[in-house]
Amino acid sequence: MTTQTKTNQLFKVVCAGALLSLAACGTSQKAPATADVAVSRNAVENAVSAGAADLAPAEITAARSKMMRANEALAAKDYTLARTLATEAQADAKLAQSKANSTKANAAANALDADLRILRDEVERANGVR
Repeated sequence: MTTQTKTNQLFKVVCAGALLSLAACGTSQKAPATADVAVSRNAVENAVSAGAADLAPAEITAARSKMMRANEALAAKDYTLARTLATEAQADAKLAQSKANSTKANAAANALDADLRILRDEVERANGVR
């Protein structure tokens, strides 16, 4: 083999390696972005199931908006933007779910306090304290 032939073969091998590396990078970005969008979609659904639509409407609206934009970015193959928006949507959804759960817990605590007040009043009345 001549030196020129060896150089050409080496060049082809290096180019093929570079091309495979670039293809692998593009694929690895798509998979996490797709997974991030799926996880965020699940977080939004969980927040809605927890009552966020009624109890934390601003937060769930923000989460849904970012989910829509993440899906659009994913369709446009802008995986970095899709991942960022999906992460933000997940954070908004978790906040909405936490607010909904907190509101429910506060309402339950208030109802329990009211029931205890009534029970104390009845016990006092029965014992002739009043």
